[in-house]
Amino acid sequence: MRIWTEHPAEADVEAVVRRYFGLLRAGRVPEAERLVDHTPVRHVLRSLWTGSVGAGADGDEASGSPAADEGERDLSWLGALDLADFHWGDTGSHLYVEITHRAQVIEVALSFWVKPVEAGWVVAGPGTLW
Repeated sequence: MRIWTEHPAEADVEAVVRRYFGLLRAGRVPEAERLVDHTPVRHVLRSLWTGSVGAGADGDEASGSPAADEGERDLSWLGALDLADFHWGDTGSHLYVEITHRAQVIEVALSFWVKPVEAGWVVAGPGTLW
């Protein structure tokens, strides 16, 4: 996890988010976790699955059946996801990024924030927005 001594620029934060998402898509979850002061990746994967691949499944499959669990073991479905637009809050400390599934924006977005820590500033998140 990178620590900045001053509040990082938006471009620096967006680069971390892009790297995080790229590592997730590549199935390199432990590396992605190390990039940010994070919430559990399992929650992120379940939300992305439910908002994309699982959106076409019935409610039971999307929320916790073996089909949803398979989406956590076989991450190949992440290859159909991509980042879309970044949206920054007025303070420059919070952002969310839209996610696409096969070039269509899905209902789930990932939120990140710049968080002060003892040594400086880090990127924290992601949270999931519906």
